Amino acid sequence: MAKEKYEGLIGGLYNRNETFFILSAMIFIASIFIGYAFAGMLEPVLGKMLGDFKRRLVQGELQLTTFSLFANNLKVALLLYGGGLIFGLVTAFYLISNGVFIGYTAAQFQLGDFIIYTLPHGVFEVLGIIIAGAAGFKLGSIVLNILKGLLKLQSDFSMSNQLKYLLEANWDDLKDTLIMMGIAVVLIMIAAIIEANFTITWASYMKGVS
Repeated sequence: MAKEKYEGLIGGLYNRNETFFILSAMIFIASIFIGYAFAGMLEPVLGKMLGDFKRRLVQGELQLTTFSLFANNLKVALLLYGGGLIFGLVTAFYLISNGVFIGYTAAQFQLGDFIIYTLPHGVFEVLGIIIAGAAGFKLGSIVLNILKGLLKLQSDFSMSNQLKYLLEANWDDLKDTLIMMGIAVVLIMIAAIIEANFTITWASYMKGVS
């Protein structure tokens, strides 16, 4: 019974927000391919960013701990979600910029090695980012709906009642975005645990086998 309820929750959540999930996934995945395919053209901009990241990692300024990895990706997820307040424009920007950087970074290594080192945690991380992006787009849709409602307020009716109705009409959609963000945070946490504690061991084993 619990399993059926869980599957119903996830299925219903996806069905109600399918457009936002697809939009987020398409933008993010397309950006990864663009970053990979046009890595040479992006070198002047992203090369410095990647080089600075490597330097900070080598010098110990950055620590690849579970907490630091989770905190960094949580920040990205919150920006994706909060970006929905500006009609989803900021959400789209962060999906594109993060996707392009991942694609560019992949082009700097042997593709097989990159996949081996990113696959264990990458599956959860990518899903988390896509879901956070979808939540951001959904939030943008809610903001638009509320603004449209505000333009239709009538002066001959109780203003407080109209505002209350407007908020209640969008409450279920807002709850969807919060559930989506909750799922995204869990996936990002799983990704951080795997990356910090298991990825190197997995990659070393796979490279040894190959």
